[in-house]
Amino acid sequence: MSTKNALKFLSFAALIFLFVNSTFKKEKDPLNKRKYDIIMIEVKDGVNAKKGATDEFEFKDGKFFSTYLFDKFEYKWIKYKVTKDSSYIDETETEINYFEVESSYTDAKDQTFIMTLKIDNFDIDGEIKITKNDKLKKMFIFNGKEKYSKPKKKKDDKDPYGK
Repeated sequence: MSTKNALKFLSFAALIFLFVNSTFKKEKDPLNKRKYDIIMIEVKDGVNAKKGATDEFEFKDGKFFSTYLFDKFEYKWIKYKVTKDSSYIDETETEINYFEVESSYTDAKDQTFIMTLKIDNFDIDGEIKITKNDKLKKMFIFNGKEKYSKPKKKKDDKDPYGK
């Protein structure tokens, strides 16, 4: 093979590699592996219930799970879409991440689940509507904070104090 043919082959291979890499690259999910402790409050006739239920939202691979929604309505992992992903600088010169998320799902009983939520740094709040034949069946509002989890130690990380 001559040098000229080798250069053509390498440039062609590089173009194919770049095309395949850009085509099959997954979009990163900014909420992946996040968990939130929330309070879920049912709204009846525009009035909030006196007592809210504690719940946990878990986001993973473009889907979320709620133990409360699973127990009440048997909703498992529901797909969501991040409609707004931005950041801003607050008054203390700290960068704050802001997300708006929407989700919609229709189950076998022809009930439609619609969720909109906003995540402002570590705070989460939003609403859930469950409709049947375009009539509001249940409505919930929720708010909470991101669940803190300790960073995992790597095996090769050693305590500098020998503990």
